Amino acid sequence: MDAPRQANSGHPGTAMALAPLAAVLFGRVMRHDPADPAWPDRDRFVLSAGHASILLYSMLFLSGYGLDLDDLRHFRQWGSRTPGHPEVHHTAGVEVTTGPLGQGVGNAVGMAIAERVTRARYGADVCDHHVFAVAGDGCLQEGISHEAASLAGHLGLGRLVVVYDDNHITIDGSTALSSSDDAGERFRAYGWHVEEVGEVAEDCDRLEAAIRGAMAVEDRPSLIRLRSHIGYPSALYTDNPKAHGDPFPPEEIAATKRLIGLPPDRSFYAPTELVSAFRSHVAGRGARQRRDWSTRFDAWGGDRSAWAAALTGSGRPGWETRLPTFAAGERLATRQAIGACFNATLDVVPGLVAGAADLTGNTGTRLDGEATQSREHPEGRQIHFGIREHAMGAAMVGMALHGGVLPAGGTFLVFSDYMRGAVRLAALSKAKVLFVFTHDSVGLGEDGPTHQPIEHLAALRAIPDLRLIRPADANETAAAYRIAVDGAGPTVLVLSRQALAVLDATAGAPVDRGAYVLVDRSEPDLVLIGTGSEVAVCVSAAERLELDGTAVRVVSMPSWDLFAAQPEQYRDSVLPPGVARLSVEAATTFGWERWADASVGIDRFGASAAGEVVLANLGITADDVAARGRALLTSRGLR
Repeated sequence: MDAPRQANSGHPGTAMALAPLAAVLFGRVMRHDPADPAWPDRDRFVLSAGHASILLYSMLFLSGYGLDLDDLRHFRQWGSRTPGHPEVHHTAGVEVTTGPLGQGVGNAVGMAIAERVTRARYGADVCDHHVFAVAGDGCLQEGISHEAASLAGHLGLGRLVVVYDDNHITIDGSTALSSSDDAGERFRAYGWHVEEVGEVAEDCDRLEAAIRGAMAVEDRPSLIRLRSHIGYPSALYTDNPKAHGDPFPPEEIAATKRLIGLPPDRSFYAPTELVSAFRSHVAGRGARQRRDWSTRFDAWGGDRSAWAAALTGSGRPGWETRLPTFAAGERLATRQAIGACFNATLDVVPGLVAGAADLTGNTGTRLDGEATQSREHPEGRQIHFGIREHAMGAAMVGMALHGGVLPAGGTFLVFSDYMRGAVRLAALSKAKVLFVFTHDSVGLGEDGPTHQPIEHLAALRAIPDLRLIRPADANETAAAYRIAVDGAGPTVLVLSRQALAVLDATAGAPVDRGAYVLVDRSEPDLVLIGTGSEVAVCVSAAERLELDGTAVRVVSMPSWDLFAAQPEQYRDSVLPPGVARLSVEAATTFGWERWADASVGIDRFGASAAGEVVLANLGITADDVAARGRALLTSRGLR
């Protein structure tokens, strides 16, 4: 109650109602050691109901994760270690960044997948733990949780335990205003074990018994439905929607403290003997559990190189030598090229798991010879997410933050809209995820404007800390994959459906610098800047302009963000100041003014026809680019 009151902001009610549950999880059940928050075999805790962050911060304080009372006093303040919603890498003990409701459920499903894959491949001696999540009514109303729960039930993720805080309250009021489904029956239909524990939110022993009972169910995930009362034990705010998102008035805080025997005039009351006892208890349990694991790990005879690479989602030393190189003139779609890269490196990127939202063959995410992830094949590296883009995105974030796997997931670029929340959280979380978005332009053809992306590149480029690469051909695709595996954080690969000719000079090109000179002239009159399939269009347009006596430089710019990170001197060497620049991309021209004086693009929706016909009618041809180049030079008085 005190922290939201001091911040004049926050969500006290859920945290109050779930305090006994949190104490049971952190103090009795979970395997965790505050002295080593990154211990690989710790249990994972996901607060999907991230608005109740003060609950998690209170437990991290009591458990000894480095938070102190001043951190709690600075709840939700600039620069504090206790932000409004939990943020991974910001506060020790926080496993995932949560807040957008339902995303945490998907994250927890992904963590359970990663735990199972890692345990099956490397053995229970080094990986043998559970994933616990707390979700509220809002989480279960969001559609993403339906997708994630369905996937978890299908896979039979027995190490996943979700506690559903069934408090009947959302911001607007009673859940009866908007929902009348039976969550328990819904999860049973998904294939979950469901335990309806009822009114035991204040009974620590019965809470522990329910959790341990769920942990014993190995063949399917478990949902514990807990009937809690938001704001309890406040006389005024119990079961009151105001307890959800409003700090309590000082007089009600004092009255509630009297009810439970705390000094009503003391804020942030944490008796030293209580804190010390709790920390000592947690530290003792955790240290023993971690020592036991360390002993097993020291005796483990498994592949330590593979283990180390898998934990970080990286490759074995020298792994990049296995990447294929493609000959100039060879024709293949970049979606095919990424599939070749995946399959060429399966044994040297041991954490790689891949799949798609029912588009495995279409997106190049099929792993040859690998088992499908399932109850029968828990080691399976091929994941069929089904038509569940929302869940796929959130699960991949959870998989990456769990460690042990490098998740790659594919769908059409236009359907990145479904996944945008998860992609954004991947960037915010610095989760090492490989998003494979194919069918990247109107060049995909007859499926028409519903499937032809226009604004999607701009929308994804707008997300901070997201590495987006749109390679021009197969060689640039291999380089992009290398960048993703060797780098940190999420990478988006934007790939073509249609076959593209491998260009001269792309093998070994500096794709990691974001842009480079592909075709050069010592003193160019014009620079054509292309991405993806339009780089070849720029090359052909340059040949036409050269016939007019125009000196043209062609620049391939697969990644705006990588290029923007380069020193100014390099950027100027690629795009010389004062030289006319024309960008060419089969997408909206929005944002290109940063790099170009004029743009060839598509600022309308597409159309249904063969890809070549659509591109021609929308002006994405070498002749159109050459004509626009001449017009740009004329406008600048250079022709």
